Amino acid sequence: MRSDTDADAVVRRLREGMVGGVLSFPLTSFGDDGGLDVEAYRVYLAAQLAGGPDTTGPGAVFPACGTGEFFSLDEDEYREVVRATVEVADGRLPVVAGIGYGWAQALRFARIAEEAGADALLVLPHYLVGAPQDGLVEQLRRIAAGTRLPLIAYQRGQVAFTAGSLRRIAEIPTVIGLKDGHSDLDRLQRLTLAAPDGFLFFNGASTAEIQARAYATVGVPAYSSAVHAFAPEIAGAFFAALRADDEATLTQLLRDFYVPLVELRDRVPGYAVSLVKAAARLRGLPVGLVRAPLTDPGGADLAELEAVLDAGLALVGAPRRRPTD
Repeated sequence: MRSDTDADAVVRRLREGMVGGVLSFPLTSFGDDGGLDVEAYRVYLAAQLAGGPDTTGPGAVFPACGTGEFFSLDEDEYREVVRATVEVADGRLPVVAGIGYGWAQALRFARIAEEAGADALLVLPHYLVGAPQDGLVEQLRRIAAGTRLPLIAYQRGQVAFTAGSLRRIAEIPTVIGLKDGHSDLDRLQRLTLAAPDGFLFFNGASTAEIQARAYATVGVPAYSSAVHAFAPEIAGAFFAALRADDEATLTQLLRDFYVPLVELRDRVPGYAVSLVKAAARLRGLPVGLVRAPLTDPGGADLAELEAVLDAGLALVGAPRRRPTD
């Protein structure tokens, strides 16, 4: 097992990163034949992680998670994605790789991520079935027993912890935090109050910026940004405005970009990933198409996405084409 000191070091790096930028969940690049294009992924990721005059860099990077289509990657592809992320990040920020399914399969991915050099793991909701609280806790205990890497639990879909279960998972030495995708702020407040000092919480709602201010009121200011995967300039502008309490900029970005994006996203299952990837392609980023069972937007939806994207980029003074060199 990794020592408490090592886990504390990861927590410290994550906490420092959360203060300075959003949490980045990159897309995974596929070629024209649908296969993994790891070189295109490297080019794309380098552009996403670079800070510049129009954007700050992210606080941490989470490869092969939901936005990165973890559910469609085989183990060899997963290994290549995590290894490439570690190499491109080059120690500048923490790399937290996604793992999932049942605990036995999650451990296979955990060991691959460990060998590839990841700093920590995000435990995605288990596959298909509902489970009692004792089972949710035992799932994390079994994963923690089989990897030295610190774990962040992700509650979404069929996974939702009670305050009592939160206390139990927080007692596992290498469980360092919780990402929330339910947006039940009453429940989340109970969890934050039940957690020990130093336990990390993340806003993992879809298009988290929409609820960022509400999450902050219950002590969860850190959030993941799907928008960062295709428009770090917009994500960075929102993050800066949020930290500066710039209500005028927040309102404009929410009204003219984020809300229209969310309304479009909610029309079709899977658009939470498909639209993000389509927007990245519109910016000239080498990410390819989504894999089945997701479908790529077309026709009127793609035209509407293009208009929403252009409106957001205009608000922050960024060009459509995003450089990748």
